Amino acid sequence: MSAQGVAVLLSWMSCCGSALWRYYTNSPNYHIFSTRSTIKLEYEGTAFSEWSVPATCSVKNKKSPKTELRCSSPGVHTIKPIVTGPDLEEERYLSVDSSHTCFLWYYKVRNFIHNLTQVLTIWIYDPENADPNELLRNANEPSLNSIVLSKQLASWGQRPAIYTFLKRKAYFPHGKMNGTWRISIPLVADDALKEIKGNKVAFQDCFIEDYLFLLTFPLLTIPEIPGFLPITSPQGSQLMADWIACLPSAIVVVADMETFHTNDSFRTWTRLRVPPNVLTDDERHNVSDVNLSLNGVFFLINGIVYLKSLTAFTRLGNNENLPEGGIIGLASRKWCWSKYRLKANIKSTMAIWTSDEIYLRYASPKFVKLITIKKLKKILNMSAAAVVTIHKVEYTGHPLELAVLLNYCITCTAFKKMYIVIYSEVTEQWMLQDFVLNVTIDSVITSRFLYTAMSELILWDKHRVYYCYHNFTVTGVVQTPTEFGNLSRLSHDSVINTVFTDYYGNIIVKMENNVMFFFKTYTTDAIKLHLWINSQTKSLFFLNASGKIYLIYVFDDGTIYPQDYPLRLEIQSIGSRSKSTECPFIVFYHNILYISYVLDKGHHLSFWAQIVYPENAGLYITMESYGPNILEEKSQVLYEIASGYCTKTMTVTFFQTENYEAVNDYFKLQQQNTGLLIVRVRPSEYTKMCPAAQKVFQVAVGCDFSKFIAIKGFNRKKCRWHDFFYIIQKSYLRNQPSKNLRVKYNWKKYGCPLRLNFREKFHPVVQLYNDDGYIEDVDVNFIVWEIHGRNDYSFNNTMKTSGCLNEAQTWKSMHELNKHLPLEDAWGPENYKHCFSYAVGKPGDLNQPYEIINKSNYNHLVWPMQHTGMYVFRVKILDPNYSFCNLTAIFAIEIYGMISSPNGDLVIAFLFLLMLLFFSILVLSYFHYMRIYRQYIYAPIHKTKRKQQKNNM
Repeated sequence: MSAQGVAVLLSWMSCCGSALWRYYTNSPNYHIFSTRSTIKLEYEGTAFSEWSVPATCSVKNKKSPKTELRCSSPGVHTIKPIVTGPDLEEERYLSVDSSHTCFLWYYKVRNFIHNLTQVLTIWIYDPENADPNELLRNANEPSLNSIVLSKQLASWGQRPAIYTFLKRKAYFPHGKMNGTWRISIPLVADDALKEIKGNKVAFQDCFIEDYLFLLTFPLLTIPEIPGFLPITSPQGSQLMADWIACLPSAIVVVADMETFHTNDSFRTWTRLRVPPNVLTDDERHNVSDVNLSLNGVFFLINGIVYLKSLTAFTRLGNNENLPEGGIIGLASRKWCWSKYRLKANIKSTMAIWTSDEIYLRYASPKFVKLITIKKLKKILNMSAAAVVTIHKVEYTGHPLELAVLLNYCITCTAFKKMYIVIYSEVTEQWMLQDFVLNVTIDSVITSRFLYTAMSELILWDKHRVYYCYHNFTVTGVVQTPTEFGNLSRLSHDSVINTVFTDYYGNIIVKMENNVMFFFKTYTTDAIKLHLWINSQTKSLFFLNASGKIYLIYVFDDGTIYPQDYPLRLEIQSIGSRSKSTECPFIVFYHNILYISYVLDKGHHLSFWAQIVYPENAGLYITMESYGPNILEEKSQVLYEIASGYCTKTMTVTFFQTENYEAVNDYFKLQQQNTGLLIVRVRPSEYTKMCPAAQKVFQVAVGCDFSKFIAIKGFNRKKCRWHDFFYIIQKSYLRNQPSKNLRVKYNWKKYGCPLRLNFREKFHPVVQLYNDDGYIEDVDVNFIVWEIHGRNDYSFNNTMKTSGCLNEAQTWKSMHELNKHLPLEDAWGPENYKHCFSYAVGKPGDLNQPYEIINKSNYNHLVWPMQHTGMYVFRVKILDPNYSFCNLTAIFAIEIYGMISSPNGDLVIAFLFLLMLLFFSILVLSYFHYMRIYRQYIYAPIHKTKRKQQKNNM
């Protein structure tokens, strides 16, 4: 944080009476906290005397509440302020390392919408000698020091590259390095998580740390319009917020004086305001819930939902299939599973509920009523006398499930029970969980599902946090060293404001007076963190674009300020002070690179995980999965011990063995064997002091929609693109129509045709691709057909030469069996049967053409000898065990070289005209010469001679 930023922050935070102290570094997110770092210390309060630091550290000004600290040796250093009066300030145990990572990457992005490209300008900077704009991440160009540093490292071989996490693509610099590098990347929405990595080049024994960041389509914040009025929560209420799960830097925060909107983690932000005369003053200041989406911001006011978009502020109701009142909550997904694409239009994006109805929003702007309490009670076999209402709807960690928290009571006077029901958007089933929570009738329970494989969550009321682990089998109250988990008694009777969770299993409970507690997923006790924020400042936790935790502060003048929070350092300090149980293992490794995997037929997924721990600790690696039972699993564990340390390596393979050939219902069997599994790999034990100790990923079994096939040798660019028409004679068509067929050749759809001489046979080679490019040549059976109905081609292989024992399937036989279907649907993997067994099929004429092709049978397409023409074929994979996808492709072939046989009637007509012309010339010649002959017979001879003499003169 810059000095100017710290001064602004302290000027706002110094109003409170409580004393506390903090520390900062110039490195964003405390990436670098080493002996080279300048640590800025700040005391907030009036009783400061001086700083107490160990002898291995030096303070610039010991008597100043704001000063700089440097520690020359690594280790855990005890730092605390000495104050006047009877009270003692808490001390921190700062872990300073001796890392050789000193420099960081900086990038500036420019978006080019016209060609969907982003150009990143990248340079290296030293946080200890950087320009203030570089520290604030708003520099447009490198400082002089950064230019010199970048050029120096570039001369020694440094060269950055951008690597994406989801698609595993790499992009490298282009052009000449002139103080900065420039890298162009495509502007995409489904590969937003990226990392800048460089070569292992050092300068003065210092390396550059890799930089993880989120980069997606440029999003616009809703602009402030002069004359519009603030929309807020009730006066004195705490902050409420929402963010987009797959774009955590896009956030909306509602305070009691303004509503704030950002797309870059509050580096920039705008105030959301509404037109005058749309809402009353009471309505404008009574927002009870908020939800952020790509379509805009949804506000819940007095039981009615309003949508604030870039251009309008709209009340939602009957036109959107929502009730006109009585709505009590909004919910959206909190965990990002953007890669899930097995099924279309079944993943809802938002839930809205009343006390007895639930509505879901899909791709359409209208909502769909999911269920009513009356129907839900019937499904769950609940007592008709029970009073059941919807308390809350929450999306789970699974991308296709949501949970409903129900209020249940009979007499409803003092106590009620709370149940959890989970709804699957795939199976459309409701499942009552083995969970019940007894609370007072007026209790308000909030829940948050964790980023885990199974359905696991935490719940909280005003004073306690409840945990539900291992699919609701382990439940209880999160405990504290004293007060039996009552967090209010440990925080001056304050109540719980919010609970923050992240992808690494960290959980922070923040009270309204900003006292904070910490625990991790699967731990059941919490520790109290050091004070970081005074009790008067309103604040919330968020994740930034790099996946790091930061705080935002909202001040009474309608401004907002972000600040990095050093959670790792604070946990280490508390652990050193309280002698908390250390992490039971040394390291936990794995080779799971992706968060999403897609398994097709015949494929398998293998991965390994490894744990190193002290001898006799008895740890092991556990793997948990949640989802349908559609995969088989094979695992192996290797064990080694050396020098007092044990190493266990677990290898796991997921696969399927189902045979889809010649089954009764091919599509039903496919449906039964597709689905989504969420898998988590973790050590058997870990504590709050452990680093990230779990890996959660999804395995989708089914069609990978990024896959497609193409025919080898066809290129869409090596021809002049133009549409044209051609005629197919009716005698060449399969259905023998009464007229010739006029066909338009769609160049964009069919691509460039391959020109072949009529003597050339053609053997198509099918190749499999995905978004990353070529995968393999397809070596299984496939079929082709001419999409416009031509059947004037054949195959060089016969059924007999192909080895058939019974008559093989053909287009003619399959079309006769499925006359109710279009030709392209009459034959496919769903009804394919081979001909290489006496038990399959029936004897017949094996001299017929064999119409099935694969890479190795060299079955060729054979062209007619009497005419040329244009053929547009579609190819389809026939093997039922190759893919869940319906893989097809189109290719075109133009046949040339044969002079077409003339039409008989045309030949006769032409000969008749030729003979008529010949006899006409003979007749005309006869009369012409007769006229000349008669002229010479009757004309005088002397006249003729006289004419000749005149001509000679």
